[in-house]
Amino acid sequence: METSVIGIQQILQEVQDHLKNGIIPFWLKKGYDNQYGGYFTCFDAEGSLGDDTDKYIVTQCRMIWGFSAFYQLYPKDKDLLVMAEQGVNFLLDHFWDHEHGGWYWKVKRDGTLIDPGKVVYGQSFAIYALSQFYQVTKEPIALEYAEKTYNLLQIYCGDTLNGGYYENLEQDWQVSSEGFCGGDRKSLDIHMHLLEAFTVLSQCSQKEHHKRKLQEIIDLILKHMINHENGCGRNQFNREFMPIPAISIRRTWNSERQGSQMIEEPRDTTSYGHNLELVWLLNRAVEVLGLPKHSFYELTRKIAHHTLTFGFDIELGGVYRDGPHHGPAYITDKEFWQNQEVLVGFLDAYEILGDDKLLTAFQKTWEFSKKYLINWEQGEWRQLVDKEGHILIGDLGNPWKACYHSGRSMLEVNQRLEQILLLSK
Repeated sequence: METSVIGIQQILQEVQDHLKNGIIPFWLKKGYDNQYGGYFTCFDAEGSLGDDTDKYIVTQCRMIWGFSAFYQLYPKDKDLLVMAEQGVNFLLDHFWDHEHGGWYWKVKRDGTLIDPGKVVYGQSFAIYALSQFYQVTKEPIALEYAEKTYNLLQIYCGDTLNGGYYENLEQDWQVSSEGFCGGDRKSLDIHMHLLEAFTVLSQCSQKEHHKRKLQEIIDLILKHMINHENGCGRNQFNREFMPIPAISIRRTWNSERQGSQMIEEPRDTTSYGHNLELVWLLNRAVEVLGLPKHSFYELTRKIAHHTLTFGFDIELGGVYRDGPHHGPAYITDKEFWQNQEVLVGFLDAYEILGDDKLLTAFQKTWEFSKKYLINWEQGEWRQLVDKEGHILIGDLGNPWKACYHSGRSMLEVNQRLEQILLLSK
């Protein structure tokens, strides 16, 4: 299938329409908790608010990031800024631990504390959201708390013996117990999101020690967390970064997701969506660090090849969920966030490599998403479909699913398609 300039223009129009008239209005209308502040995130297949109104640090921050990024694109729409501002206020009022520092994991709708755990995943999204908010508002308190969080990570979470960060800690920053509580494990997932957070923090602060930590995270991921022979990311590790079979850990999406196929026994798996997300985040970090644009050319090539070979549905489009480092996917369900991230990742790899197969993979994934994953009537993406597109979970929001992956993917795709069209003239 050849993707023509006319085809790209059509997709660009569809993406812009989906963002402006679908994703943004959905969350602008439904996401605001006008009684207590902060955001609702749980919505069923018809867009009705669900029973679960608890608030997780991850999704509250993802909503702040989303509305800040939307406002950056549409600066005349002050409602977007108001939504971001009230989210920051709720975050500061109810999630910050004034005794030990850092951000709690979960509160009730009114801000009453439920889970005071200090999960580095949550801390990273606080840095990410507050840095993005600072980018568009220059509000000093946002950068102040982003830097405070960064500093606490270095003090309490940094593994000075083995490198990287302890990921699961309790309220007083004691490392959690082993096994299901995850105190003895490290992951590509959380270190990748630290990469994401440190990138935007470095961009905002322009401080050398932030940039050095960003480079340190990049080097660590490249050294320990990538299977360079097969071209894919690894999943979980012990403290010394020896790869170990992945297990479910509390306070994670893998532990709380419902409705999908399950891998029966612990295995050293890889996520196709994560892999291409990692590629484009690395290529974005290059820009902030002032390194050559094609610094990760070879890694981009290997991961793109692995995804196209094992994770991409050549017949129907879209990517599967999880698989081995070499061989067919274990789980062929198609989940919202992986398919949103590979839309960006395929385009990013195409810009780096110039391989038309990647542009075709982008187009086929978009066509599959249009037909099966996007609920056009409501304006958001369904959570999960099977290989053929039959709906498994039609929910449009949950404690982990907000406007972050959907909104960010459309923002990034919009920018990249405009650049591709510009270069084609």
